[in-house]
Amino acid sequence: MMITSIFKEHKGFGKQIFLLAKNEIIGPGWAVVKPAFTIFVYWFAFNTIRSGKSVRIYLGSGYTESMPFFTFMFIGIIPWFFIQDSILQGTKTLRSNRQFITKVKFPVSTILTYTGISRLYVHMMLMSIMYIFVLIFIGPSWYNLQFFFYCPLMFFFFLALTWTTAPMAAFSKDFESLVVSIMTGIFWLSGIMYDSYDPKHFGGFVKYIMLANPVNFFVNGYRNTFLIHRGFWVYKTELVIFAVELIGITLLGIYNYNRLRKKLPDVL
Repeated sequence: MMITSIFKEHKGFGKQIFLLAKNEIIGPGWAVVKPAFTIFVYWFAFNTIRSGKSVRIYLGSGYTESMPFFTFMFIGIIPWFFIQDSILQGTKTLRSNRQFITKVKFPVSTILTYTGISRLYVHMMLMSIMYIFVLIFIGPSWYNLQFFFYCPLMFFFFLALTWTTAPMAAFSKDFESLVVSIMTGIFWLSGIMYDSYDPKHFGGFVKYIMLANPVNFFVNGYRNTFLIHRGFWVYKTELVIFAVELIGITLLGIYNYNRLRKKLPDVL
């Protein structure tokens, strides 16, 4: 069946996938330099130039007390680094690893998996740094365990997305350029730098547009997990919307991958 073909390709390649994922990382230190520098710039901008701008989060029945904007932003931007790399690097993965497709008999879908796992390794390094920050400035909570709900979902969702984007980018460099060009827009249309739950700015129909953004789902999920300590089950509408998107992205990815994979060696 078409829906199981990708998973069958992984059979017998588990060891190779994790070995290649490890080799994909240039170095644990270098892997976190870029996101660490970005976080430093935001810290300098909002804690020094803007004198510690504060923010309040809307919880449905009211607002939380004011909290430092850097704390709010820091927890929200950690999943964004993974999402950004998953979209950008995932889209160009097949083109940059063409040797495995044209010269070596290696299941194409496993290339997408091992590069995705390498990004997950980097995410776990950044998460370790973030959680130390959480323990010092916020404190631990049982809600922190929701990380093991959001993180695997995030990994699989954006892996499934690459089943569509990577083959299409292999056929067209223009498609790859299009993905790169819209990433800044995705950043500012997601709740990384603001509270996307706030009805003052995102009420009515706009609210559902924001809820339909999967980046919002994970950014808000990490904040619910580490910052405001709310369960994922509280946001039933958001969960339903995301579940529909996850199923849709998975089915579309499987269809596109199976439609294009046999043509990839000739194209590359």
